[in-house]
Amino acid sequence: MTDATVFEPDHRLKPLSPAMLRKLSVRSNLRGAAQSLGHYGMIVLVGVLTWMVTSRYGVLWALPLMAAQGYLVAFLFMAVHETAHKTAFRSRGLNLAVGYLSAFIIGLPYEYYCLFHWDHHRYTQDPEKDPELIVGVKPRSDTQLAIAYSGLLQVAGRLRLMLGHAVTGKVVVPWIPESKRSTIVTEARAYATLYALLLALSLWFASALLLWVWIVPLIIGQFFLRPYLYAEHTGCERTRSAFHNTRTTYTGAIVKWFAWNMPYHVEHHAYPSIPFHALPKLNAMVDGEIVYRGHGYIRTTRETWAWFRRHRKSI
Repeated sequence: MTDATVFEPDHRLKPLSPAMLRKLSVRSNLRGAAQSLGHYGMIVLVGVLTWMVTSRYGVLWALPLMAAQGYLVAFLFMAVHETAHKTAFRSRGLNLAVGYLSAFIIGLPYEYYCLFHWDHHRYTQDPEKDPELIVGVKPRSDTQLAIAYSGLLQVAGRLRLMLGHAVTGKVVVPWIPESKRSTIVTEARAYATLYALLLALSLWFASALLLWVWIVPLIIGQFFLRPYLYAEHTGCERTRSAFHNTRTTYTGAIVKWFAWNMPYHVEHHAYPSIPFHALPKLNAMVDGEIVYRGHGYIRTTRETWAWFRRHRKSI
């Protein structure tokens, strides 16, 4: 992914100086560890509380905790995303370790996602080449739109694709080059085997632990994650300029923390080499150039929902 801004001829953004770009692009094992351990620490804490309440009082009493756990687990997607860029840590090994673990937890094969996301950055908002648009749900009614915003179809789709790779041994999606297809098949088979092993162990011990602290929360969490993801590009221009084809959403500190600062999404697409912890500084430098600005995720979700409704016959 390029480190320079991508812009149209009429977009007169003054790019960062090489010195400033180098300074902002410094990666940190300490910052990555603090973010990762904080995120995973919250998952463990809420998971333990969920299991305690479920065991003592029943599932219904634990539903609020499952919703909180769902948010935390689903937003491990941000750890996968940041490590896919290899910017979460200075160490490549730490990027891979956190990336593989997080990807396994959310059911999104890591190597597959890295290649998928590479093409998303290369072809952002190109309906013929951007993988997010190619596989994206195209709702034709309010019911289909509501299902799309639940995120359940997206999760089912990627699990179906993973199992297809594992069973058939074939990869045909255009964003996976021929040289990488055997790797994607091997990865899919490893994921499927490990999931089957965890299922077998749960049945052997007659334990619902993973169901209540992982699987159900992950499903619930999609109701939080999908509207967030739709805010990134929905309704933005179909142009090569990151400052026109992407939205930055201004939100609270807690949301930004769990999202690894990815609400600063224009900044990330313009300068993908800059790690998550430096994006607030970058925002202060380029804020005046940002065209699409969301003001909180509730308001932005209303706007993206309205956009889908207006354009559902043409998407």
